[in-house]
Parts: sequence; C-alpha cells; structure tokens
Amino acid sequence: MLLSQIKKPDGALAVVAREGKEAYEVRGAQSVYALALDCARNGKSLAAHIGSLGFGGAVDLEQAYEENRLLSPIHHPDPAHLHLTGTGLTHLGSASTRNAMHAKVSGAEEVLTDSMKMFRMGLENGKPAGEGVGVQPEWFYKGNGASLVAPGADLPSPAFADDAGEEPELAGIYVIGDDGTPFRLGFALSNEFSDHVMERVNYLYLAHSKLRPASFGPEIRIGALPEDVRGVSRIRRGGEVIFEKPFLSGEANMSHSIANLEHHHFKYRVFRQPGDVHVHMFGTATLSFADGIRTAPGDQFEIEAAEFGLPLRNGLAIDGFTPAASRVAVQTL
Repeated sequence: MLLSQIKKPDGALAVVAREGKEAYEVRGAQSVYALALDCARNGKSLAAHIGSLGFGGAVDLEQAYEENRLLSPIHHPDPAHLHLTGTGLTHLGSASTRNAMHAKVSGAEEVLTDSMKMFRMGLENGKPAGEGVGVQPEWFYKGNGASLVAPGADLPSPAFADDAGEEPELAGIYVIGDDGTPFRLGFALSNEFSDHVMERVNYLYLAHSKLRPASFGPEIRIGALPEDVRGVSRIRRGGEVIFEKPFLSGEANMSHSIANLEHHHFKYRVFRQPGDVHVHMFGTATLSFADGIRTAPGDQFEIEAAEFGLPLRNGLAIDGFTPAASRVAVQTL
C-alpha cells in the first residue's frame, strides 16, 4: 500500500491510499501523522487501521501533481518536531563502482582517507548477525520541518552555496510513540539535496554541506523495504534530459543493514521524543556531480523507482533571501 497527502480543490487536506493504479481518499483521516499516532497507541498496523476506516472517493494523483496539490506524505503540526537526518557511505553502487571501492579499501590503513576507512568499517561490520549492533555509520543533520519541500516544489539553494546537487535516496519515515518507542511507517523516495563542492574543500565541511532543504515522497510505501531497489535519477534542463543514471538501494546494495542504521540514529534519547516525526535518509552511490554535472536554476530533478509510486520531482531555485556577500547581523537585547 502507498500513502500520500494532497490538498483538495477546496483547500482541505486528504489522505490518499492506493494499491496498484487505483487511489482513494481514506475516510475520516485527518492526516498521515494522526493515523500513525493512532496505530502506535492502539497496536494496529497502518494497513489494518486504514482498512477499518474505509475509502471515499477516487483520486487522480497525477492530476493533483500537475496542479501542485501534492503535499509531503507526512508532516508534523509543529515543523520544529519533524527531523531531517541521514547517513552516508552506506551504499555499494554498481558492479564497477563496487570493484573500484573494494580496490581502494584493500590498501594499507595509513594510506586510506577517513571516508574510505569508514566505508571499510561498514563493509566489515555494518550488517551484524541477529540482533547484534554493528559499526556506526557516518551521520548528518539536515534540518527540521522548515527545511522540508513538497513534491513538485522548488528546492531553494542558498545564495552562498557552491553547488546545488541532488542525491537520490530512500528514506525511512517514523513517528515516536508516547513511551519513546520509534515506529516506522514505511519508506519513500527522497532527494537529499547537498553542496558537494563545499564538501570537497574539506570533509569537515560535511555538516555545512548537508544543511540544505530536502524533499521526499510523493508516496510512502508502508511495510518492509524490498531487498533490491532499482531506480533512475535524472535532471532535465529546458525540457531536455542532461543527466540520467540508475541508482541502487535496498540492503542487497548496501554495506549496512537498515536495522543497524536505525539503531544508531534512535539510540540517542533526543531522537525518541514522544510525538516527533523523523525522515531518515539512507544514502546513495549515484550523484550527477560525480559525472561532472553542474546544476543551474530552473533544472528539474526526477527520482523514480517503480515500487514507490509516483516519481519525486523538484525544481532548483536560488534562495534570494539568504545573505551572501553581507554578514548576518546579530542584535543585542
């Protein structure tokens, strides 16, 4: 089952569920967030809860997309309580990329970069057996709900940025129960938008490079993640495709298990605050930047994988309100 949220022509929010091509409003659903909390409190699965509520009228999701009425598939009433985070160096990539990476990490410890050392740590102990705890991954923070961009909307790059590049990823979608237990709704496509030029200056700039907006959806696939996910990432400029490349995800293509990545995020008490929403991105091995592409305002990003419903589309814009040449002046109270 796939879940999404749309703005109806009258401005009201509707939760939409679909299996196959048919999509319908979920009766009595105020939001995906409210549905998830109900399930967490009552011990019901999302699918069972939605089935008990029943379905209303049919919805044309493609038309809603064209009319810019698709919303992020989950939100929090207070944006400060939605967290955008992620992990890197977790994916093996294509066969050729895997061979190259294995060749790099097989060298002597003293000649490896810190990134290669961390990648090797994941290869060696990112998928512990049973309920064991593996090595912790690279981790980063992107922002809260104020940094969230709806499917179809533009990703605003700050005026001071050196780059504005896409990262096609899968994200886990979570709510925190009343007792601090994390509950996963499912998974969605995401664009983990980043500044790769800044990051290459020095890897210690990673934290800065990740403080950018992000988008996910348009639909959440509830349930387990397929072992092998194969999608496509592309960029259009003036209607023409200037970049198109497959991306691989799912545990068959990762050096860490999803359970290990989840543990190392939610082991921190600050990320187990009741009622919070988490969108945690799991990393990628496909970047247009790595192929020499420099994006420009007006470019259109598109990320798709058949199992996750509609493709995730976002344009690129420059955030003109962000100070560039001038310093941010802090006032004294």
